[in-house]
Formats: sequence, structure tokens, C-alpha cells
Amino acid sequence: MTTLASGYDPKSFESRLYQQWEASGAFAPQGDGPAYTILLPPPNVTGTLHMGHAFQHTLQDALIRYHRMRGYRTLWQMGTDHAGIATEMVVSRNLAIAGEGETRDSLGRDKFIEKVWEWKQHSGDTIERQMRRLGASGDWSRSVFTMDPMASEAIVEAFVRLHAQGLIYRGQRLVNWDPVLKTAISDLEVASEEENGHMWSIRYPLADGVSYEHVEVDADGVETLRETRDYLVVATTRPETMLGDTAAMVHPEDPRYLALHGKFVELPLTSRRIPVITDDYVDRDFGTGVVKVTPAHDFNDYAVGQRHALPMINIFTPDATIIGGDNDAKSLAPLMRTGMQALEAGIDSANALNHIPVAYRGLDRFEARKRIVADLEAAGLLVEIKPHRLQVPRGDRSGQVIEPFLTDQWFVKMDDLARRGLELVESGEVKFVPPNWINTYRHWLENIQDWTISRQLWWGHRIPAWFDDAGKIYVGRNEAEVRATHNLGDAPLRQDPDVLETWFSSAMFPFSTQGWPNQDKMGELGFDVALPTSVLVTGFDIIFFWVARMIMMTDQLVGQVPFRDVYITGLVRDKDGQKMSKSKGNILDPLDIIDGIDIDALIAKRTTGLMKPTDAPKIEKATRKEFPDGIPAFGADALRFTMAALAGPGRDIKFDLQRAEGYKNFCNKLWNATRFVLMNLESIPADERKWLHAERQFSTGGLVINEWIVGRLQETITDVRTHFANYRFDLAAQSVYEFLWNEYCDWYIELSKPYFQGDSTGHKDFTAQTALQVLESALRLLHPIAPFVTDELWRNIAPQLGIDGESVMTQPYPEAESHLINQEANADIEWLKAMVSALRRIRSELGVSPAKQVSLLVRGGNADDAARVARFDAQLRFLCKLERIETLAGEPPAAAPAVVGELQLFVPLEGLVDLDAERVRLDKEIVKIAAEKDKSEAKLAKFGAGVPAAVVEQERARLIDWSAKLEALTAQRARLG
Repeated sequence: MTTLASGYDPKSFESRLYQQWEASGAFAPQGDGPAYTILLPPPNVTGTLHMGHAFQHTLQDALIRYHRMRGYRTLWQMGTDHAGIATEMVVSRNLAIAGEGETRDSLGRDKFIEKVWEWKQHSGDTIERQMRRLGASGDWSRSVFTMDPMASEAIVEAFVRLHAQGLIYRGQRLVNWDPVLKTAISDLEVASEEENGHMWSIRYPLADGVSYEHVEVDADGVETLRETRDYLVVATTRPETMLGDTAAMVHPEDPRYLALHGKFVELPLTSRRIPVITDDYVDRDFGTGVVKVTPAHDFNDYAVGQRHALPMINIFTPDATIIGGDNDAKSLAPLMRTGMQALEAGIDSANALNHIPVAYRGLDRFEARKRIVADLEAAGLLVEIKPHRLQVPRGDRSGQVIEPFLTDQWFVKMDDLARRGLELVESGEVKFVPPNWINTYRHWLENIQDWTISRQLWWGHRIPAWFDDAGKIYVGRNEAEVRATHNLGDAPLRQDPDVLETWFSSAMFPFSTQGWPNQDKMGELGFDVALPTSVLVTGFDIIFFWVARMIMMTDQLVGQVPFRDVYITGLVRDKDGQKMSKSKGNILDPLDIIDGIDIDALIAKRTTGLMKPTDAPKIEKATRKEFPDGIPAFGADALRFTMAALAGPGRDIKFDLQRAEGYKNFCNKLWNATRFVLMNLESIPADERKWLHAERQFSTGGLVINEWIVGRLQETITDVRTHFANYRFDLAAQSVYEFLWNEYCDWYIELSKPYFQGDSTGHKDFTAQTALQVLESALRLLHPIAPFVTDELWRNIAPQLGIDGESVMTQPYPEAESHLINQEANADIEWLKAMVSALRRIRSELGVSPAKQVSLLVRGGNADDAARVARFDAQLRFLCKLERIETLAGEPPAAAPAVVGELQLFVPLEGLVDLDAERVRLDKEIVKIAAEKDKSEAKLAKFGAGVPAAVVEQERARLIDWSAKLEALTAQRARLG
């Protein structure tokens, strides 16, 4: 008897199979074929995997399994990323939840990093466990964490080399500063959205008794106001930054202010005076045509400040409070750069703090705003406040308003690197799939700025730079090398406390994971063989963060491209197209889909840790409505098949559990088909199984159904291999699904039953052999997408065919044999399918019991039809429950007709239905449908020009439907006389 369980239960074999796969060593590179390498986008060690990971990991694993079976030396390079900012946030939040009073700052750097390592161990293990449950066949023995010694050595080496090449430098620049995380972040980590705000118009009094004639005109040029003013009106959305103003600015050709060029204004609420400068940057048609210049707190003003050598005064501390607070001793040395006009502006950089009024020192920036606006109003300097929509930059991690901040940071010069990075893609050395994503890549590289790579964090790769007491900087691989290279002896040195941003180390991932710069670390398959990797599978959202930087850095340091192809995926959204997020309560955990979860546990998972706990009731209600019984266990294969089937080129996917349910049913159908074949095999004595050592040599016995299914298998193999080559996972999944479900299980199994149940031993043998061989090939074909069920079934089938091997995973991938495609057999079976479908439709329309025998009369047709009726007599009788098939010469009796090509089919109604009752029923139905048709016609006739087109179109569709039904019923009634 077959050892297969009676029903498909993935829990009974998935974990067992994976343990066997991993223990076998098959995930490591094998053989001497060409290398095929995929680099896993390393998940952050900040929690667990989400549906986006499951999507991308499915596609990567499918490619690896496909190429492994084709004889490639495959390496799926596994790894995880330390994710500096994100991980520090998670660990800090965990400390707060613990409620023991410990914080990042109270622990200090070393103790805090110990806590982070503890978290990494927990999170990293969870991530790898999840990937194993999904079936990821990566080489875990080579898995690399970005903070591992080998990877860290490569990062330090990269920094030192790039610095020596003049591509890394340290300088003071305006950066995006997150005042919550207290670190610089890149432009790509800033999310700007339009929000409601205000525009404050403020009077800046002119200094030295200067005044001017102010004139206003309307749109037609008619003068509406003329008066003498001793002030300028400046509009701003951030009045607190006026404390750092170092100029007022007008357009050089604005006639209103020609007399004020080079004059000064008194900066309100301070004891400073600042110059009136001119610059083409000013839009003289916007507002009053006068703008304030705050070089240390606005990126555009920073550029103006550099052009005009203006002082740059940073009024904020790292946590965005005004410098000079009682608890801010460090702020007493204000961050300021003096330009050529510093002395002229009356500012001494040594005592810039003296120019910030005491009343504002130590205030939070938004509290300072309120105080400053109130003081301006009290002083009669506030002209007006207007509501204003503006773009507000927020950190994508903390959600807080980002502050332009003047600090010393490390940068990578991007001009030449970006030109080279664009050249490598434009020339085709790196190819985007779909190709339209090259436009996104190009846009960013053509508008690139120097890359800020330092972060004011503790968790990450410490910058390999040391300072002496004089502030001189030395870069080296370690302190000992620095001392030896520069003859520093025992001179005091301190290492830069900052770390490198995560994307810097991730940019080196293609070669830091392969032992660079030391080839012998990774043995035979090191960076000189593993690069370029074959394909990178990643989301469009990190083309800037990661893809472009890997291309530039790998080329610069290794002289290679990191990958040949970049397959860009969309986002995984919920079934309604909404982005999955904790706040929306629509997140799905891949493991919950694989293993199932009850409703209470699902609600707890979705509502725990919400940023807004008040959202919990809404999320619970929606969850109970969508999943009243929780989520059933679908198994890994159903999830993977769903992901592959939805993986259209570059578009977002709407994940619907109903699709997963459908693919679980597919696995179950495949399971039952295998049981059917194996059970029918048992009726054939072992000594009569001529195919026992055939080893994939098809022998169909000349039976049409066998030749047809073997030929269709070859066509499907060709299609699937083509789709894999083009990264059309959706089409590959569709092809193998349609072959197995529709053609093998629905048609071939049904067509083979007469042979299995008949007396012809030879036909039974050949059919059993073909059924086994086709199924074995199809399981190999499907394996990359659904590895678990295919391996479990293959292990039961292979021994029956004399095929050696422990797992389908290490078997050769099917290759099409075009000589096995029999077009005549294809035509025969298509005719047979059409016949069976037509007869089943008649039975359904008449409501004939599936068990009741009926007669079939045939008329007309050609010689092929006659031959096929005779050839497929057994199949037609068996599949359509026919007691007789006769050729009709004259007119048929009362019968239900159908047509297949030129052949007319008639199923006599006598004895099947009560003809009188059927006539009465049809007459009533015809009257009813005719009335509906008349109503629809009348409604369309009354529609006027004002009726929406959609409504008119809907009614026309109804009329067509009613008309078709009426025509069919009338024809059916006519046949009854």
C-alpha cells in the first residue's frame, strides 16, 4: 500500500524535510558547473520577517533551486544587517518597557552595546528560523552578519582605501539632523509631507536711521500705496531661526530696494545688526521680495552663505534646544563659522552666545517659537500671521521634524563615482528588470550630493580615525597602524566616537561577505568567483539606498559590477491594495499563514505595541470581521505559490488569503493525484512493471492520451524554463499550475481511468508508467516554487521508476524533448475534451443525475470525427456515463443538442425528463425572461442625455444578458415540440 497519508497535511513533513535538506549539505555550492550566486538583501536585526521578505525570499529561493537542479554551483549568500539607527531604537524601547530605569545614556557605550548584542542574538535567530520555515535553501554555513569580524575588517579596509584615494573626507556641512536620535541622517531617510503651518511676517528695522520710499502697485500696475518706511518686512515659517540670521536678502534688480544694497537691519529681539545683501536666488514676486538668511539652519541659505561668505551661527544643541541652557555646558562653545563679513556684521565668533537673548536659551525649538512670536507682537514687530501649507521634513525612523544642523561629518565624494555608476548601467553591464527602473536610478545619480556616512550612534562600525590633542586626524586600520605610520609614539590619541551609517557597510556587502580583500577566507568560491553575482532581487524603495551604492563601491574597490541583473519587485499590499502597517492593523506574519493562528492570538499580535493604543479597538473589530476563526494553516508551499503567482514584473501585489487557499487546494489535488497513481500501480504485479529501470525514458505504448500528456509536458517545460529566464515567476507558476491541475489531474487522470479499470494489461502498464513518469517530471518542474510537497511526493514516486536519489532537490531539472510532442495526439485530445465538455454541459442544463446513464446520437461531421468517436468510445462512455453511442442519419427525436466542430450531438430527452412538465416550466421561464427583457428595453428608451454613461452601459449589458437567455430558452422549448 502507498505510504502517503490520506490527506495533504504540510505540518507532517515540512520541518522534517528541511532538517534533512540542511543536514545533507546540499545548500552549499556543489559540483563544477558555472557559478550562480544571489546576494540576500540582509534583513535588519530589528524583529521578525514580514510579507515583503517572504515575497522576495520566495523568488530568490526559486531561482537558486532552479539553477541548482540545472547543475550550477549555486550560492545564495545569506546574512543579516546590524541596522544602526533602527536597532538602537528597538533596544532603547525595550529598556523603557523593562521599566528598570536604564537608558542608553545611563548604561554608557560599552554596556549599551552589550545589550544590543543580546538583542541581535535573539532577533537574528528568529529571522533565520522564519526563513527556514519558508524553505530558504541558502548556505547557512557562510551566513554573514555585517558586524562579524570578517565583514568588519572589509568595511575598515574600504574606508581606509577610499580615504587614501581622496574619496572620503571630513568637513563641516549642513546635514539633516534628527534631534530625537541625535544623529545625522541622509536625504533618503527624510520623508517630507505637506502639513498645515503658518507664515509669520516680521518687521526688521533698518539700522543707522536709514529709510526708503515704499511703493505698492496692483496687477495692472496702478499704484495702491506709497509711504516712507524704516523697516523691511520678512516672511518666515520658522521664526525661532531668526536668532541665527546673518543677512537679509533682496533681488539685485528689485527697484523697491535699490537704495538699501549694502545697508544693515537690526535683527529683532537681539543686539545684532546684519547686512542687506543681493542675490538672484530671491523671487521678487513672492511676498515682499525680502527674505531672511539663516545659513546654519536652511539648506538653500547655506548655499547663499557660502556664496557671500556669511557667518554661520548654529543656535541649536543636538536635541534642538536653543544653546546656552543651564544643563548644556557644551553649548557654551557655539558652533559657528566666521566669513569675510563677520567683523563687518559686528559679530565675534568667540562670544556668539552673547547675541542670543537669555530669555530663549535652553528652550525647546517649538517653545522658543511661541516665546519669540509673543515677544515680537509685544514689540510691535509682528505684522501678521497667515495659515500656510508647507513641506515638513521628518525622520523616517523617529517621525520627528528634521533640523538642518551644522556639524563636522565624514563624507564620500560622489561626482566621479556617480558618473561611473551610471555608465555601468547605461552600457548594460548591469541590467534592470523591468528596464523602466533605470530611469529612477538615472534620476538619482544625475542629482546626487556628497554622501554623509558618519552617524552619531554607538551601534555600528566605529570610524577608523583618531585625533591627537591638536585636533589633527589620522586614518588607519587600527591605532597601532596609525601610530607606526605617523611616528606618533605614545602621544595621546582618541578614536572618532561616531560610527559609519548602515548603508555604507551594506554597500560593501557583495564582497565583504566573500572574504575581500583576502580571497583564501572563503575557499574555492570567494569574491573573485562569486562576483559578479547573477541577480539581485530587491524592492524599488532601496534602489537609491543600496543598489546604486553597491554598484559604485564594488566597481571602485574590486573592479567588478556586483551583479548582472537587478530584478525589482513591488510592495506586498493587503487585498484592498493598502500598504501593510502596524497602525492599520493589516499586517500578516508569514509564519501565521504557514502554521495558522487563532483569532485571539492574531488580535494580540496586531494590537500590541501600537504607537496609538486608541487604535486597538478599531483594529480588533476589523480583524474579527475579516478572520472570525483566525487564520488556518496553509503551509509554506501555498504561501510560496501565492507569492510567485502574484509576482508580475515590477508591480505591487495585493495579497489575498483566498489565493493562498486556492493554492493549498492545488497542493491537495496534486497529493490526491499521486495517491491515485500509486494505488493503481499496486494492482500491477511487480514482475509486470516493465518500466522499473526505465529512468525517465518515456514509453507511451502508442496510446493517444499518453502521447498527448507527454507532449504537453514538453511544451510546459519549455514555457516554464523561458519564464524563469525572463524572471516571469507569475507565468512560470501559471504554466505548471494549469498543466498539473487542468491537464494532468482533471483530464489525463480521468481519461486514464478506463485503462486502469479495463482488462487490457498492456494498456494499463503503459498508462501507469506514463502517469508516473509525467508526474515525476512535473514534480521536478514545480519544485523551485513548491519545494516541500514536491519532495515528499517525489520520494514516494522515484523508487517505483528505479530513480536513485534522496531528494528531488538534487535531481536534474526537466529538459524539453521536442520530438515527443505529437500534434495529432494534441488535436485528438482537444476534440475529446470538447466532446466531454459539451455532453457534461447538456447533463448540467437538464439536471440529470451524475450517475444516470444517457444515450448519445451523433450526426454529420467528417472522417476524423467518425474515427475519433470509435477510438474514444471507452473514454466517452466512462466520462459521460453513456449507455450507447449511435450514428444518426435522419432527424433526431426530442433531444438536447450540442455541436463540436462539424459534428452534431443529440442527447434524447425521453426518459430523462418529464417532457410535459419541462414544457410548462420552460413556458413560465420564457414569459418571465421576456418581461425582464421588455423592462430593460423600456428603461433604455427613457434614458435622456443626462443619464451617466456608466448607468446606460450597465443597462445595455443587462439587455444583452436577458436577450441571450431568452434565445436559449426559446430554442430549448422548440426542441420539445
